Formats: sequence, C-alpha cells, structure tokens
Amino acid sequence: MGLAQVYSRGQAGIEAPEVSVEVHLANGLPNLTIVGLPETAVKESKDRVRAALVNCGFKFPTQRITVNLAPADLPKEGGRFDLAIALAILAASGQISGELSGYEFLGELSLSGELRPICGVLPAALHCQRAGRTLLVPKANAHEAALVENLIVLGATHLLEVCAHVQGQKLLSIQTPPKLRSAPEINLDYAEVRGHYQAKRAIEVAAAGSHNLLMIGPPGSGKSMLAERLPTILPLLDQAQALETAAIASISAQPFDPARFRLPPFRSPHHTASAPALVGGGIGGQIRPGEISLAHLGVLFLDELPEFHRKVLEVLREPLETGRITISRASQKSTFPARFQLIAAMNPCPCGYFGDSSGRCQCSPTQIARYRERISGPLLDRIDIHLEVNCHTQELLSCPTTQRSSAEMRASVLAARERALARAGKLNAHLNVSEIERLCTPDPPGQSLLTQAIAKLGLSHRALHRILKVARTIADLEGSSDVAARHVSEAIHYRCLDRKPVLLRQPVSP
Repeated sequence: MGLAQVYSRGQAGIEAPEVSVEVHLANGLPNLTIVGLPETAVKESKDRVRAALVNCGFKFPTQRITVNLAPADLPKEGGRFDLAIALAILAASGQISGELSGYEFLGELSLSGELRPICGVLPAALHCQRAGRTLLVPKANAHEAALVENLIVLGATHLLEVCAHVQGQKLLSIQTPPKLRSAPEINLDYAEVRGHYQAKRAIEVAAAGSHNLLMIGPPGSGKSMLAERLPTILPLLDQAQALETAAIASISAQPFDPARFRLPPFRSPHHTASAPALVGGGIGGQIRPGEISLAHLGVLFLDELPEFHRKVLEVLREPLETGRITISRASQKSTFPARFQLIAAMNPCPCGYFGDSSGRCQCSPTQIARYRERISGPLLDRIDIHLEVNCHTQELLSCPTTQRSSAEMRASVLAARERALARAGKLNAHLNVSEIERLCTPDPPGQSLLTQAIAKLGLSHRALHRILKVARTIADLEGSSDVAARHVSEAIHYRCLDRKPVLLRQPVSP
C-alpha cells in the first residue's frame, strides 16, 4: 500500500483555494476513484492520467486507487488537477522520488503526456506566493504566473520534464517576468477627432472624475469614436491594479498580452448580451465574471443603450453604486469587483434623426417617449453626465487640422486626479454623501444657481449629488480650490435629459 500528497489550487470566483491531492493505493480489484466533489471534467481526469502515464513509459498501478481532492466541500472543475493527480499516483507507487511538498502543480494533461494551458493561473499564483511554495505550470501559462513578485515559477511542456525536475535529474529553468512596457502603444488619439469641442470637454471632465457619461446623438455623429478613445487619456494602472484586472481576465480565459498589461480595460459588449453575460454567472460549475468585472478599473462602453433589454440594464444599478457585484446560486456565492466607468451612447429617437436639420425624422412624440422609457429613471440618475453630440458634417471642412491630442488632455486629467486624490484620497465620482457636503459645497452664487435648477428641473437627491461631484471635477480641472457658480453652471448643462424642453424640441427647418 502507498500514500502520497501533492498540492494544487482550485478556483472559486477570483479566489484560488488550496487543494490537497491525496492518493492511496490499496489491494483489490484495479479501479480508480476520484472523491472530493469533482465535476465531470475532473472525473474524466482518470482516463487522461491513465493514458498519459502509459504513453510516457510509466506503469499504471493495477491496484485500487483512491484520489481525494480536499477539502471535500469545495467544488472542483476543469482539467487543472491532471498533473497533480499523475504525480501523486507516481509518488504513491514509488515510480518517482523527491520532495513534492514545496511545490504546487497546475496543468491539464494530453493523452501523450503534454501539458496544456489552463485558465485562472494568475489568482493561483498570487495565493501560491502567500503560501511560500514554488508554482509549476504549463509553459504557456508561465509568463502570466511570473507577473507575481517573489514567486518562483517553473514552466514545463511535458509530464516527463516535470518528473525529471522533481527527481533532480534535469532541473527546469525559472520563468522570468515578461517585459512590460512603461508606455504601451495606443493607436487611437483624440487628435483624429475633428470638431466636437464640447463633447471632448465633457469626456475630459468624465475622465478626470471617473464620472459615468451618456452621449445622445444621431447615427454617424461620432459617439463611438469619442468613446473608444477615452482610455487614451486615463492614467496607466499601477502594479497592484494591473494584477487585479489581469486576475479577472485570467479566470475568464482571456488572452494575456504583456504589452497591454497596465492599460485600463475597455469592454464593449453587444446590445444582445444577456444579464449573466453582463454581470456574470453561468449554468452549473463555477460562477464566471461578466463584462462589468472585466471592465474593472477601466471603461464599460454600451453602444445603442436603449437596444439592451431593460432587465439587463437594471442589473447595473447595484455595481454602479457599490463597485462590486455579488452573484448567488443555490450552492455557492461569488463576489467580483466591478469598479468601472460607464460610457453609453444612444440615438435621440427610434430612427435616430430627431432634431436633425434635414427634417427626415418622422417619429411621433409617443414613439420617442416610448423609446427613451427603455432606460429607467433610476439608471439615468446614476449617470453623471448627459451629453448631446450633434452631427455638423459641414463644420469638419472648416475645422483646423490640428486638434487637441490625447496626450494634452491626459495631462489635464492627471493633474485634476492628483488634486482629488490629495484632497479626499479618492476620485470625485466615488465621494460619499458626507464628503460631498464637505468638499463640493459651492459658493453663494453657485448655491443660488443650484436652487433655481432644482426648482425648474425637479432634480432628485441623487442627481443633485451628481451635479455637485461633476462641478467639483470641473473646478479641479481649472485648478480652483472652490466650487464657483461657473462650475455649477457647466455641471447643470451636462444634465440635458433633465431638461424636458430640450428633449421635446421640434426639428429645425433646413
């Protein structure tokens, strides 16, 4: 009889709990049993492991083999335990010798013994580093795991390489961290956007305070072009933030690109996306993060906002306030970070040309109202800036060829963010109620202007707080320590959906 123990890592949301792979060989009819709440893919490991060991020249024990994946109450899924199970069987049967307790093994085996890459390596690497062990993973995953500082990462391509290493016959080389560019290349620039001075000003304000933004305009007015360039004026992520976003991408099987490691993520799901695709979920197995978590510390762009199903949009309300999303199922519950900046775009009416000088819009007021009612009031209240993007094609011909670049806008955004962080330790969009009252109170003329706006527009408390936070950001961009009336005026101007006369204006005659 033989007994062996090897360490591996499971997956539970963005966590990677330790899994102890225990193998016991006993007399009896030849059989391999896997216990410890394994999913179907884990149960199939016995066939992959058997074929891999035989094809690598090892002897598969003709005994009663019991594989225990502890803890027993943690669901196990995927082929990530193949390598650990194979090594534990070889150690229990005495076919390999060596100290295995200082390692953690992850990897799926092919029938020939080759190691195939798995998802969720980065969270496992972070937890392995805290446990003080060496991580051995497939070569294709090694560069991603090597992002974690103070962790020894070994990459292998075949089971035989792993066995030779643990026995001291031929040691694997330690994986070096991938080269990360301090200034990643971005092919987009706001200098390419001619005109749209008001829109670019509003986007600069949104970037400086991490405010949510909704652009309303006809097709072809440049809404998507403006939104796609927002990451070019945002600051790069620091090491901890980049690891956090990369860990979410890792468990979602997103490809790892070292060149874009520190860039804020930009996610743009199609309007046919379901609620689980947006917030996360899944049928059976592990709960996966959705688009809002993949956009964590970056931008979530929802084009054609009213075309999204209303129930899908309503699930955004909680993460927009809390910066996280909790998904509960009968057997498990997972919480994912979701501190994203929402940028949305929509047409002013079903045909898209309401208010256009050509007069081609034939939508009735009822149709327009029904179209806009697809977006609920509570969701609109959570969007700080409502911006009208007009389509003046003739003005493009007279615009100067030299436009303000992303680098220039980014310098202003960084300076404004530094002021906000020095004052409150957070960006203005994330201020709570007490901080708003303490840091965003305008001067007397600004208070008077705000009082008039409340009376005329019927603003909710949440909309009022949004205006104050945007006004605080506008003051930061100007370098002003006080919130003046001009800052409040501009912030009120960015609430066009609260101004009913503007929304119901008649098309202009050509």
